[in-house]
Amino acid sequence: MFPPANRGYEPEYREPELLTHAHGMAPAWQQDHAAQQRFDAFAPDADPEPGPPGDEEVTELAHVGLSKQERRRRVIRWGIYGSIVGFVLLPIAIFTIMYFFVDVPSPYEVAATQNKTVTYTYDDSSLMAKDMQSGNRVMLQPESITEVVKHAAMAAEDETFQTNPGFDILGILRAVKSQLTGGSGGGSTITQQYIKNATGDDDVTITRKATEIVTAFKLSNQMSKQEIITGYLNTIYFGRGAYGIQAAAQSYFGTDAEKLTTAQAAYLAGIIQAPSNGDEYSYVRERWNYVLDQMVQNQWISPSERASAKFPMPISLSKAEIPEFSGPRSNLKAALSEELASLGYSEEQVRSAGYTIHTTIDRRAQRIAENVVEQVMKGQPTKLHEAFVAQDPRTGGVKAYYGGPYDQTDYLNWADQARNPGSTMKAFDFVGALKLGIGPWHTYNGTSPRKFGDVVVRNSEGDQCPDCTVFEGMKRSINTVFYDMVYNDVHPRGVVKAAHQAGISNDSSVSDLDGNIAIGGGDNKITPQDMAAAYSTFAANGIRRDSHLVSKITTPDGDVVYQADRSGEPAFSPDPQKSKQIAGNVTMTLEPVLGHSDLRCGDGRDCAGKTGTHEAPGYPGQNSQAWMVGYARQICAAAWVGDSALEPATDKYGSPLYGSTLPGDIWQMFMNQYLDGTPELSFPEVEVIGEPPPPPPEPEPTYTTTTAPEETTTTTAPEETTTTTTEPEETTTTEEEDEPPGNGNGEGGSIFPG
Repeated sequence: MFPPANRGYEPEYREPELLTHAHGMAPAWQQDHAAQQRFDAFAPDADPEPGPPGDEEVTELAHVGLSKQERRRRVIRWGIYGSIVGFVLLPIAIFTIMYFFVDVPSPYEVAATQNKTVTYTYDDSSLMAKDMQSGNRVMLQPESITEVVKHAAMAAEDETFQTNPGFDILGILRAVKSQLTGGSGGGSTITQQYIKNATGDDDVTITRKATEIVTAFKLSNQMSKQEIITGYLNTIYFGRGAYGIQAAAQSYFGTDAEKLTTAQAAYLAGIIQAPSNGDEYSYVRERWNYVLDQMVQNQWISPSERASAKFPMPISLSKAEIPEFSGPRSNLKAALSEELASLGYSEEQVRSAGYTIHTTIDRRAQRIAENVVEQVMKGQPTKLHEAFVAQDPRTGGVKAYYGGPYDQTDYLNWADQARNPGSTMKAFDFVGALKLGIGPWHTYNGTSPRKFGDVVVRNSEGDQCPDCTVFEGMKRSINTVFYDMVYNDVHPRGVVKAAHQAGISNDSSVSDLDGNIAIGGGDNKITPQDMAAAYSTFAANGIRRDSHLVSKITTPDGDVVYQADRSGEPAFSPDPQKSKQIAGNVTMTLEPVLGHSDLRCGDGRDCAGKTGTHEAPGYPGQNSQAWMVGYARQICAAAWVGDSALEPATDKYGSPLYGSTLPGDIWQMFMNQYLDGTPELSFPEVEVIGEPPPPPPEPEPTYTTTTAPEETTTTTAPEETTTTTTEPEETTTTEEEDEPPGNGNGEGGSIFPG
């Protein structure tokens, strides 16, 4: 079976031949010239030493020694070896080296790094508040923290805490997958979170994460699980300026940590992920339910104990927060924290770094807003809630922010709650129409009722407006005009696009599948801050700027780590002039609304705006909430008043709620006080889009009386001629002018299934 010795050039041993060789086929190294060609293709520059005369091919292949297939196998094999070294052995070596160099901080060292002061300033850099954190922390021993508190923390943050080595491989892989798919979420164990608190480093880098994992592993080897979770609960931030579980128990429930109930422990554990939301009812309630369910799943509490748990209401924030952020300013503080978090600066990071937060809030504007809201809402039914946001159209900076008084009867930040916008939505309907070339003088059938598909739409108070121009329809807020505009021309998708272009953010909800968007009903809901931002775009001549409360963040040394962008961009068209024209056409239709609603800016200033209401479900003609949104060149403001249960609402005199009443009073008083002493700026003139305005009516004939020739020799001088000219606006009397304030503004109206 072996070939001839070939004069000593053959290797002493070769592997057995393939099965095909046993049937007369010569081995590969004895085949025809194709073998040499394959070798040349692989190594064309090879120049092996020549063998004995007459046997060149055998000599060359013997010198090579390996077939192409075998070479490929070796490349793959060494690639695997290299991968093992690169992905397994090398990380183990790095892990081992890092293990001996990382430091494990004690809880007391962690606490020392957290005692920083956060400073908040007004827009003129004057001091708003100082948040000093030292003095409220108590370092508890393991036996002073009950098992129910520890289990609640584990249920919320790390169910495998008692068994993992300081990190959770599956959790890390889930977090990596979430990040790669555009999601969020940590995968950090309680031990890793403790390390993160100790370092104050939350950068999303492989180096930082690797160091954290190694340190967590070392910590798990040097401290018991009881010591780790105690240190964690003593150093973690819970919101309300409270570091550690003892301070949190006092701040939220006025009790000691060892006396916390299961429900209270679940509340505090639930807010660990987002302590700045510790007073946001909807968020806290959702997390509270999650923690309790996880405690049942891990058999830390029984199903019956879970079923009997009642949501614990925290004590008033004014008793726990710093004085400058008490009462209604608690919601301002919450809004600042939420915006900082959206920028990537958690409240815990801000505190540990001791940053200075430069806000956009104007001291005078904030004081005016608080005083005006208090004055208008004094004595009103407690079921009514209110919100007010004022924004500078030229920068996007929020100048005044009021989300409610914040007490046990008004738990939510109403400036951040999305509500049905009612007829204030009609401005965005019209933007969509303007982009199609439909202008203020275009006419629609504004009679009532009208049927659109299966939906019947009615105007408020049965108002009728046949051959109604958009001008007239906006002034009188004719529902059928704008439903027709959206149903037949703009379509819901066009309204949604216009709203987002103006500045309605994802914090609000507008649906391109809901025809009710035309008159601000259905599932379409917008926050007061978003509404102020969107109408600011009209005031800024079509330039949209992001609404913001944080203008800058600086370190204690004065280094700027964040600067807000105030430049803006054209909202409704890439062409700034076209965007300005669209915004100007909206403004010219909104200016008459104020006079029709008995609202105006003082000193004859140019102002524009829109009222709106939303009916109480099941109570046709009775409103549950109302809006007034309007602007001058310098400021735009949105005022909202409503019933939280969406039941019929009346004021303290029993009068119905309209946009021109309580929210209108708040808006008008604020605007006049804020604008007092400022320059009077006019809205710019723009070209009308669409049809031109109708020609003015022909003037009536002018009659001149002269004295008879026989009675005098002169005629009466021209300037003494009596001329009677009837101006059209002086002879036209519209029915709605005699209606009580609010009626005829489209406030209410109705849509009923056909």
